Amino acid sequence: MTRVLFWLALVFLVLFAIRSKIRGMQQRARAQQQQPPNPYAPPGRPQQLPDAELMLCCAHCGVYYPASENVQAKGHDYCSHAHATL
Repeated sequence: MTRVLFWLALVFLVLFAIRSKIRGMQQRARAQQQQPPNPYAPPGRPQQLPDAELMLCCAHCGVYYPASENVQAKGHDYCSHAHATL
């Protein structure tokens, strides 16, 4: 009798695991359909690219930096207050 219960429990656990795996695959498929495809994402792991920000060139040192960090002085763009004062 215990062998029968053991096998029934084992079959139940295997069926539960298969069902859980299928549900997970269906949820991932639905999530991928809602997102636009990302050509730069590694296969198997969809990722979203962050929004790109405008890059500016510092008039003093020539380094490119995000426009949100811009310091403007005398009609030129600088990467920091120190370069703007030089």
